[in-house]
Order: sequence, then structure tokens, then C-alpha cells
Amino acid sequence: MRFLGIKMDKRTFIRWKIYIDRARMYINYTSFLMIAFMFLNDLKDETIRTFLDENKWITYPVMMVAFVVFSLILGRIDTKLGLRKEEMRNAAVENPVTMEMLENLREIKAKLNER
Repeated sequence: MRFLGIKMDKRTFIRWKIYIDRARMYINYTSFLMIAFMFLNDLKDETIRTFLDENKWITYPVMMVAFVVFSLILGRIDTKLGLRKEEMRNAAVENPVTMEMLENLREIKAKLNER
């Protein structure tokens, strides 16, 4: 089936899902920045509000650098704990294509060991 010259099948929808998943990461960065700016702009304390208004060109870049440093620290902790590896391992076990490939490799290995 075609719609506007685009073939509408399972592969097309899977490709679109991958595009959306990849874009979601960048949208999360934008969302974080918007939340940070809203938080800074909604502060009611007069002294902090005055300081932020007078030093926007310093405060906002410092907040962005702090976000990057905080993200790097969280990423490092995640890597050290091996959470991503375990997540990928669990996802692979649930993926039927990966499991089929693993079974094929096991069969090939068994045949090679027989020779």
C-alpha cells in the first residue's frame, strides 16, 4: 500500500519508530533546558531574582556547563555500574531476531566442533 508515494509497510513504520526514538534524545535535551530556564525564571526570592536578572549572561551558561558536567558524571556512574550492558543484554534476550541469530551461531559452532 502506498500513501503520498511512501510505501506503507511494517519496515516503514519500524524505520519511523527508530527515527522518533533517536530524536527523543535531542528533545529531552531541549526539554531539560526549557525546564531549567523556567525554574530560574520562576524563582520568587527577590535577591536571587535580582542576581539572575543582572547576570543572565553568566548564570545561564554556568547552568548549561553544570548540566553537561552532571550528565557526564551520571553517565560515568552508569558505565561503571554496568547498567547499560545489563539493559542491552535483557533487550537482546527479548528480541526474537537476536535469539535466532544466537541459535544459528550455536548450531554452526556445534557443527564445527563435530568436524
